[in-house]
Amino acid sequence: MKKNYFKYLLGAFVSILLLFALVYWGEVSSITNDGQSSKVKELEVDFLNVGQGDAIYIRTPDNVDVLIDGGPDNSILNELGAVMPFWDKEIDLMILSHPHSDHVAGLVEVLRRYKVKKILYTGVIHTAPDYLAWLKEIKDRKIPLEIVNKKSEIMIGSSVKLELLYPQKSFLNQRVVNLNNTSIVARLVYDQTSFLFTADIEKEVEQELLRYDEEIFDSNVLKVAHHGSESSSSLEFLLAVSPTLAVIQVGDENSFNHPHGKTLFNLKNLPSVIYRTDTQGRIAMISDGQKIIVEN
Repeated sequence: MKKNYFKYLLGAFVSILLLFALVYWGEVSSITNDGQSSKVKELEVDFLNVGQGDAIYIRTPDNVDVLIDGGPDNSILNELGAVMPFWDKEIDLMILSHPHSDHVAGLVEVLRRYKVKKILYTGVIHTAPDYLAWLKEIKDRKIPLEIVNKKSEIMIGSSVKLELLYPQKSFLNQRVVNLNNTSIVARLVYDQTSFLFTADIEKEVEQELLRYDEEIFDSNVLKVAHHGSESSSSLEFLLAVSPTLAVIQVGDENSFNHPHGKTLFNLKNLPSVIYRTDTQGRIAMISDGQKIIVEN
C-alpha cells in the first residue's frame, strides 16, 4: 500500500510539472481566425524595489534577460527571484550605469549566483570597495566586458532594440569628480513603445543630450534620473522626453530628501502618471509593442 501511495505522489508531482510547463509555454498563446496558434509577444520591464538605489530587470519576448544596475545591497537577489523564472540562472546582458554603490553593490552577489554572459560599462576609475569587488568577480569569471563610449544600437533578442545614447565620449581609465555625469543613458524600443533609462545624470548632461537631438528622447516611460534629485529632471528635458509614465526608484524615508519637491513639481507639469518604489514597491510594466500595462 505504501509503495502504491508513493507511486501516486510521484505521478501527481510529474503531472503538476507537466501542467506548469504547458501553462508557461501557452500563457502567451492565442487562437487566430484560421485556428492556428500564434504567440502574443510581450516585453517585461521591472523597476525593482531595492531601496535607495537603481535596479531594472528586462525580459524580452524571446526570453533574453537584461539587468541594469543592482542596487545598494543583496536585496536584488530576492527581487530577481520574484521576477525571473525559478529555473533561469542566466543573465544575457548586465549593464552598470556608473560605479556608485547604490548601483553596483548588489551586482557583486548577482555575479556569484547567476551566469552573466556579457557586461557593458564605461570603465571610469573609482576606488570604492563595492566597485573593485565587482571588477574582480568579472575578471575571475572571465566575463566579456564592453566599453560604452559612443552612440550605438544593439539588438536585445530578435525584436527589441537598445539605443545607447550617452556617454558619447570615453571615460575609460579616467578620474571624474562627478560620477553621476558618467552614467550610461539608454533607450529601450519595442515596436511602438519605448523606455528611457537615465541612471543618475544631472542637468548638465541633460543639456548636453538635448544639444544632440531632442527627438531621440521621446519615450513612453521615463526612469526619473538620480532618484528624483533636485540636481536632475529639468523641465526642458522632461518636456523633450514627454513620458506618459514616470518611475522614481527611491528608498523609503531616505536621508537625501529624494524625490525633491521641485522634481515632483516638474513632473506634474507633464501628462504622466508617477510611480515610486518607496510607496508602491516593485513596478512591473508589460508591453505588447502597442501599449504598456502597469502591474504592481
